[in-house]
Amino acid sequence: MRHAWMIFGALAVGLIFAAPASAQTAQQGEGKSLVVLSGDALVPGRATIDSVVAFDGAVVVDGQVAGSVVAFNGPVTINGTVIQNVVVFNGVLRLGSRAHVVGSVYADDRVIDPRAQVSGTVNGLASSAWVPSTFVIGFVVWLAVAISVLVLGLLLLWLVPRGMDAAAGAARTAVGPAIGWGLAIVIGLPVLSVIAMATLIGFPLGFGVLLGLALIFAIGQTAGVWVFGRMLIHDGSRAKAFLLGWAILSAVALVPFVGGLIWGAATVYGLGVLTVVGYRARRAPIAPAVVPTPPVPVSM
Repeated sequence: MRHAWMIFGALAVGLIFAAPASAQTAQQGEGKSLVVLSGDALVPGRATIDSVVAFDGAVVVDGQVAGSVVAFNGPVTINGTVIQNVVVFNGVLRLGSRAHVVGSVYADDRVIDPRAQVSGTVNGLASSAWVPSTFVIGFVVWLAVAISVLVLGLLLLWLVPRGMDAAAGAARTAVGPAIGWGLAIVIGLPVLSVIAMATLIGFPLGFGVLLGLALIFAIGQTAGVWVFGRMLIHDGSRAKAFLLGWAILSAVALVPFVGGLIWGAATVYGLGVLTVVGYRARRAPIAPAVVPTPPVPVSM
């Protein structure tokens, strides 16, 4: 059990330090939305974009946002203009002296310069309609992910039990390669997809890969849950091991921030393990076909 937590804990810590590498900066004159899953989001002074959504990381707006700024976990600093609302679920909102929010502000922790302009209202989340929907949406997302992993895991155990056993074996014998391949897939696939979409020929391929990332990551997450459970129960029922790993990781996923890191670690390790299993299967020697010897006719 200690071995399993060491692997997933080390991956979770690694994801914390790797998060700043995924920071994004809006380009000057860009009119698209800026969506950041993990890392910082920056809107420079001369840039104008549609909206900003940051799930985990700091947000700095020095330019103009035509829509809203929504941050789920991280500080938000506004020195420019936001045409619609600014919503900060978990973090400190700072409005500088040159900040201008045409809409309203929703944040519990606020530091507002007296010279900042807010045309709408300034609200705390506890007194607004954002909080109930936040809890409901968060619980629904958690429930959907947990049920999806449960169903997909049991289905894989039923369809390819030997393949799942091979994944559990690779999780114990190829820890380093599994982590390396997992990180390469999680970081590399989205980047390569975006690069491919920048070209006319590669756009269909890149767009298709982006659409398939949810399924790819779901399979990796399920594999991570399985190998975690198998590390806890080395022998015995496959279903029992998977259900134990699923129950523990699903419960941990309810913990803010930590749960997301553990789920991310499960996805990274699961994808890496599956890659190692696929590589080993390709390298395995193929047994020669055995041709039965025809019966020798008996002469009378």
